[in-house]
Amino acid sequence: MKKFNFRKVLDGLTASSPGSASGTSTCPGGTAGVPAVGVPPKETEVQETLASENFQICKTVRHGFPYQPTALAFDPVQKIVAIGTRTGGVRILGRPGVDCYCQHDSEAAVLQLQFPINEGALVTACADDTLHLWNLRQKRPAILHSLKFNRERITFCHIPFQSKWLYVGTERGNTHVVNIESFILSGYIIMWNKAIELATKTHPGPVVHLSDSPRDEGKMLIGFESGTVVLWDLRAKKPDFRFYYDEAIHSVSWHHEGKQFMCSHSDGSLTMWNLKNTAKPFQITFPHAKSQRDGKKPDPCKPILKVEYKTSRSSEPFIIFSGGLSYDKAGRRPSLTIMHGKSITVLEMDHPIVEFLTLCETPYPNEFQEPYAVVVLLEKDFIVVDLTQSHFPIFENPYPMDIHDSPVTCTAYFADCPPELIPALYAVGSKHKKQGYSNKEWPVSGGTWTLGTQTYPEIIITGHADGSIKFWDGSAITLEMLYKLKTSKVFEKQKVGEGKQVAEIVEEDPYAIQMISWCPESRILCVTGISAHVILYRFSKHEATTQIVSLEVRLQNDVEDIITPEATENISPYTEPSQPITGSPSNVSPEGIKDSIPCLKVKSRPVRMPQGYQAELVIQLVWVDGEPPQQIASLAVNSAYGLVAFGNSNGLAVVDFIQKTVLLSMGTIDLYGSSDPYPRQLRSPRRSKQLPADTFCMRGLTNIYSDSKKRIRTSHQSLSELSDSPVSLELERCKSPTSDNVNGHCTSPTSQPCSTGKRVSATEGAKLNRWGPSRPPFRKAQSAACMEISLPASHTEGYASRRAMLQQLHGISIYSQDEHHSASYTWSEKESRDNSFSRSRSSSVSSIDKESKETITALYFMDSYGRKNDGTLSPCLWVGTSLGVVLVISLNLPSGEEQRQSEPVMVAPSGTVLMLKGAVLTFSSVDCAGGLIHPPYEVWRDPNSMDDNEKPCKRKLVTCSPSSSQDMGDYHFAVICSEKQAKVYSLPSQNCLYAHSITESSFVLRADVVTVCNSVCLACFCANGHIMTLSLPSLRPMLDVNYLPLTDMRIARTFCFTNGGQALFLSSPTEVQRITFSQEMCENLQDMLGELFTPVETPEAQNRGFLKGFFGGSGQTFDREELFGEAAAGKASRSLAQHIPGPGSMEGMKAAAGGVAGDLARARIALDERGQRLGELEDRTAAMMGSAESFSKHAHELMLKCKDKKWYQL
Repeated sequence: MKKFNFRKVLDGLTASSPGSASGTSTCPGGTAGVPAVGVPPKETEVQETLASENFQICKTVRHGFPYQPTALAFDPVQKIVAIGTRTGGVRILGRPGVDCYCQHDSEAAVLQLQFPINEGALVTACADDTLHLWNLRQKRPAILHSLKFNRERITFCHIPFQSKWLYVGTERGNTHVVNIESFILSGYIIMWNKAIELATKTHPGPVVHLSDSPRDEGKMLIGFESGTVVLWDLRAKKPDFRFYYDEAIHSVSWHHEGKQFMCSHSDGSLTMWNLKNTAKPFQITFPHAKSQRDGKKPDPCKPILKVEYKTSRSSEPFIIFSGGLSYDKAGRRPSLTIMHGKSITVLEMDHPIVEFLTLCETPYPNEFQEPYAVVVLLEKDFIVVDLTQSHFPIFENPYPMDIHDSPVTCTAYFADCPPELIPALYAVGSKHKKQGYSNKEWPVSGGTWTLGTQTYPEIIITGHADGSIKFWDGSAITLEMLYKLKTSKVFEKQKVGEGKQVAEIVEEDPYAIQMISWCPESRILCVTGISAHVILYRFSKHEATTQIVSLEVRLQNDVEDIITPEATENISPYTEPSQPITGSPSNVSPEGIKDSIPCLKVKSRPVRMPQGYQAELVIQLVWVDGEPPQQIASLAVNSAYGLVAFGNSNGLAVVDFIQKTVLLSMGTIDLYGSSDPYPRQLRSPRRSKQLPADTFCMRGLTNIYSDSKKRIRTSHQSLSELSDSPVSLELERCKSPTSDNVNGHCTSPTSQPCSTGKRVSATEGAKLNRWGPSRPPFRKAQSAACMEISLPASHTEGYASRRAMLQQLHGISIYSQDEHHSASYTWSEKESRDNSFSRSRSSSVSSIDKESKETITALYFMDSYGRKNDGTLSPCLWVGTSLGVVLVISLNLPSGEEQRQSEPVMVAPSGTVLMLKGAVLTFSSVDCAGGLIHPPYEVWRDPNSMDDNEKPCKRKLVTCSPSSSQDMGDYHFAVICSEKQAKVYSLPSQNCLYAHSITESSFVLRADVVTVCNSVCLACFCANGHIMTLSLPSLRPMLDVNYLPLTDMRIARTFCFTNGGQALFLSSPTEVQRITFSQEMCENLQDMLGELFTPVETPEAQNRGFLKGFFGGSGQTFDREELFGEAAAGKASRSLAQHIPGPGSMEGMKAAAGGVAGDLARARIALDERGQRLGELEDRTAAMMGSAESFSKHAHELMLKCKDKKWYQL
């Protein structure tokens, strides 16, 4: 346990100069910096308990629908289901809580899955022609064996029930046999040319079906794609029957008696074949074709991709198939057809069908199947249909398969929430659940799962593109839907035929959620949307009909209005704070310039709100002189203060949601006041030639956003840089100074709603372009625009800068000429620009390379000291910008509750300015004992309580302020993290105690101060894939692992940390991956996971009776070992397939182990095995001795009994 002494750290440090008294001096990188202080604090010891041994990274569980599914399998005895994906993943699901994810190292698509029934194993066939055997008798499945086919492509696999031999069909039409136990190829091969007639001149095609006859296990049915079906005699090694049909075959299904089978074909037909008549099918049906008169052949239909023929003892057989619809009905959705007797039921699906399986009561293929459900795997859903009810309802899915109903745009993760929160959310959410589900239990009920000992309430919140917000219960590594909120209900619906609203800045999904700020204690929820709006919600258990209050805020940065030196005489370089506009009418000037118009229209009538989260306040940024509002980049809410703050590239706004008033609406530069650390000198604009009016055009956000938004709606996977259509190189306003992006948010002041290609007159051009064709930029945001992404080349192709990556991260693309030339800079040049900017903030780059926009990137409410050496705590708002500047806003709140409802709140910049390198990402506060200081909050109270039994309406505030005893100099520490470094300041002296350079070649994407092992640390996720943790307050590196390469913008957009050493991110558009970096949780993870395999007796076969068995089928026993074993079939060619020991097998462990330790371990195992065998031998010897003694005793008794008797008396 390491102790740190502040006196020793601060000893000998010189006092700061008056110019740096506000804390603007920087500390060199490292574990400890050299701060500038006036008077060192008194001796205070911080005992840090964290060590590197407390950290270890591992994946915990994956939730959601498997992305891009390709295969499906079900074990009817274990009752577990497996789903394969195109990226080589396998999800194994059982009862709720039993959920396991496996990944093939090759990442090849999974073509087929096969369960050896009730064996605790799974066989996967992948697109790289490799078979894998997975061991499911452990919580983390591992590959035991792999078999790589070298000369043939795998097309179909089949494992007979209670058999250890796997049949493998190939693209060449051959069939091989593999021993599952050893995963060695048998010498027994069925060649395609021996299966078909010698007179056949064409190749039958790949093998599309393999199955053994229910009547005789020694007969195997082989289906070829061309339409040929062969019944092969395994003993005689020759075909018994051959069946020919003109149409291609997709699937085959047996009748349980083994006398007939059904085929599905590419023309939408089903054929029934009898083994007694192989010349032609005895029945041909086109289930969905129009009936034709005069004996004409029905019109062809879509292919029937799969059919299953299942019999029932008490009713007509079920014929279930996918596809087969007629071509004349265009636009019909994918369907599953269930034919039961004379009734035909078509179940239309929302997504294409990938695979389906019929669940039956018995695993024996030669008995009545008694189907009871159908498992249907869709491209984006997983459903189970109940066959026992006439209307075929579906089962309610217990898995969180609907995360992706609308694309996820942001996430939030809260661990150790108030325990009453989850039941409250579930109570209001359960009343909105869909009805009409089957009343039977979920049929996939395999495995076992128990609640772990170390569990605490966890809530995951996801924001979606359609404006919805979902609350999930993530406790005990499970995920269950609690409550869904639709933010779009706050706004007026657009009527059909009206067209696009005039003020919208996005074409699709105008309600998409960008950020979520939630206070679990007060249950206040605040969200920001893509249309520059903020909505504040309160939680209530009662319905209410209220009027939604709407505020409009005008944010702009008018310093760019200076376009010529002459104009500077009458225009101040600083603007007055923009006045809030509440309820101002939307207007458009006669010239067509939009001004004071919000992007969306809030409902003006009283709105009935159900119990749950109810909208209380809507804040919208408005258009300013034809400029669309910039998207919100930061958000913070505090229930104790009753304030919400948000910022963007134009400035900062603070709103009092208790009094429903705008307190502050100020440009970023105005926040500095006299403490501005930058020389804001106006520069002369660069002269540029005038463009003809008919060639002038500007791209608006409406045109720009649509392309990137479509990417979000589809896969969220694009790694190429977002770009717009080419624009003339002569357009000076499209160059970097006038079209830039800071921290992923649009900062272009010249974006106009003018569509590309539209001609604007010179008069209109002058009015629209209020800054002129070449306005003077001041500086460029170093961290956002002058750094490339430090990723592997394969991951960064197409990204010229970090700015390009963050444009896609937030769904915004602004065309910029310098984006295409930034690659010409070398890394050393970029770093030199970076360093010079960080030191002096007076970049030597030419003025045209600078950007005057400074985005508000981080906000944090807390009780702190607004000014240096303040004596008392006061409410403060900490503000971080994209230039690494930290500002402190002082908040003066009325003391009493009644005064808080009426008296105004005073908000003013305190003048404190702190500096970091790179855009500021997060703030936090730590006390002198090293504990996390929670911001003050209000205890939840129901705003619509109707009786005295409810919670009191009086506000109850909880403050977790640091100690303020007068004998201590500094009372607590402010932790600040930026894209490049982290710093710890002591307050109120504002001395920089520690500074640590997190990364030089990359940048931090996400940083949070979280609790781990009853202590506090700073967790960071970098763009180069590194996950790091730093102790607090000393910022000692505890963990640095290159764990998660940033292969997708989705990861950067959704990654978040939480308490308990946990984190999550969206691993695919449909799946949430949770990880932990806590050693304690990694050790306890095994106890938290569910068991996939449970010992279950295989059900006994039905007694068929003597006559049924004698006349109904072959009475011969079929010994596959005798037929396929090496003694009878010989060895297969070594060049045909290669056996690869898996990491879970003994061979794999032997290969992985090495050196003296491995030898000792193997010797110990051998000794244990030898001792075990000796013990077994001793037991058998003792048993034989006991048996001999018993035999001797009985023999002696018999001798005594017969001793005196004559022979004729015996």
